[in-house]
Amino acid sequence: MSKAPVCPETGKPMVRDTRPMEISYKGQSTTVDMPGWYCDASSESIHTADDLKVSDAALKELRLEVEHLLKPQEIKRIRTAIGLNQREAGALLGGGPNAFQKYEQDTVTVSKPMSNLLRVLERHPEEVEELKKQA
Repeated sequence: MSKAPVCPETGKPMVRDTRPMEISYKGQSTTVDMPGWYCDASSESIHTADDLKVSDAALKELRLEVEHLLKPQEIKRIRTAIGLNQREAGALLGGGPNAFQKYEQDTVTVSKPMSNLLRVLERHPEEVEELKKQA
């Protein structure tokens, strides 16, 4: 937006700013610095698609924490520690040939069962060989 929008509630011009915003998920909360257009005379705000990426990322991070899901860098660390490349991991553990690429690039969130399986294999890497025999 090149020109400041007007507040839909007050009709006054809004200001571009970054303000604290609380994000909640399953009873847990975090506060993020949310960019957007704000009305000082009311509680109204307008957020662009780029602004919403900030809250979306914060919500995703909070969900990973609350659900105890592995983060992309943890997935990669465990996968390499157990000696599998991305395609091997997808074939052996499930999800298909591109699943681990998507997990590690943060384009797909890993499931709870996959997170748990990776944690078990991290503690018992010898089981990878057993899985290979069964495949």
